[in-house]
Amino acid sequence: MRLILLSALLAIVVSSCNGPVKKEVKDTTPTVMALPEEKKDTADLTTMQWIDSVKDYGKIAEGQKLEVSFRFRNTGKKPLVIEGVHPSCGCTVADPPKEPIAPGAEGEIKGSFDSNGKSGQQHKTISVSANTKNTENSEVAFTVEVIKKS
Repeated sequence: MRLILLSALLAIVVSSCNGPVKKEVKDTTPTVMALPEEKKDTADLTTMQWIDSVKDYGKIAEGQKLEVSFRFRNTGKKPLVIEGVHPSCGCTVADPPKEPIAPGAEGEIKGSFDSNGKSGQQHKTISVSANTKNTENSEVAFTVEVIKKS
C-alpha cells in the first residue's frame, strides 16, 4: 500500500513540473553592482589628494614581512569614506581607515607585503575606492627588491 501511495505522489510531482527537472548551480563569483553615473548621489562626494602614493622600500630579505602605508588628505567639503581597498595580489593585504576622514584631515591606508617565496624586484599596487568626485579608483604602488635566501 505504501508503495502505491509513494508511486502516486511521485507521479503527481513529476507531472506538475513544466519540463525536465534542472539542477540549480549557485554562482560563487562575487558581484559588484555599480550605479550608472547619472544615478549616483553627488551630494556626498568629496575630493582627496595623495601625500605619498608611490614608495620604494629598497631591499628586504626573502621571508620578511614589509609594513607599507600611504597617506592622503581629504581636500573636499564632505567626509571622505574609503569604501574598499584591493591589493594586486594575495601576497599583499591592506586595511582602510574604519572611520570617515573629516574635510581637511589626513588618513592612511596601511598594509603589509609577505615576501615569502618571492625574489627580485617586486612592484605591487593597491586600488582604493572612495566617495570621491573622480569616479575611477585611485591606485597606490610600492616597489621592493627581495633578496633571495641563500
